[in-house]
Amino acid sequence: MSFIDEINPVNALIVGASQGIGLGFVKKLLQDHRIAKIYATSRQPESASELIALVDKYPERLIYLEMDITDELQIIEAVQKIHTQVDKLHLVVNCVGLLHEDTLQPEKSLRQINSENLLRYFQINSIGAVLLAKHLLPLFRHGERSVFATISAKLGSIGDNQLGGWYGYRASKAALNMLMRTAAIEYKRSCPKALIVTLHPGTTDTRLSRPFQGNVPAEKLFSVERTVTQLLAVIEQLQEGDSGHFFSWDGSRLPW
Repeated sequence: MSFIDEINPVNALIVGASQGIGLGFVKKLLQDHRIAKIYATSRQPESASELIALVDKYPERLIYLEMDITDELQIIEAVQKIHTQVDKLHLVVNCVGLLHEDTLQPEKSLRQINSENLLRYFQINSIGAVLLAKHLLPLFRHGERSVFATISAKLGSIGDNQLGGWYGYRASKAALNMLMRTAAIEYKRSCPKALIVTLHPGTTDTRLSRPFQGNVPAEKLFSVERTVTQLLAVIEQLQEGDSGHFFSWDGSRLPW
């Protein structure tokens, strides 16, 4: 039985919900009668038109929050707003991630590395997630099973790295895995019913992966809907001993 079946009502938070996997999670959870409240964040409402339209359609269940996870003050404000409405969260999925933007592209060799781009990768892919863990902790301090999942990537696995390249993305996802593993140990002491995991979604047909889909076999390129369904299945099957681990979309554990 899923942990969601044990709880009523269930409150969820999707971070980075304006597009891609985050928006997919919002749509999927809106169809689930077990979910009472869904809080959804994006950096700016102007680029979240589909999400805002859903808020207008489901005003009782879906609440929009403007939040940039690279700005700790914005995280604090968003968490405070959630806290005025509910005193606990049961499912948090952090879908924020950076692979490329404008002139920032994955590095193919050491020649292409620069510190500004590396810092940007770490700021978005690693630091933002652990700031969320810091400020969301009070909302997980309750006696009901709950999950805080962050979208990582198999490319962040040091043990699995056979091809090299993509220094900033790989390193920032490896750092994310370590930060969330460490947070899971602290959460176990202060909110023992909360599980923290990192998830590899597989290659999903989103704006993030689009420039790099050329060599991906058709059967390995997932639609957003399929990815969300698969990840939710993994989340719902998590057991107490799974906190602090790194899972693939099919439920298998990935090497660090």
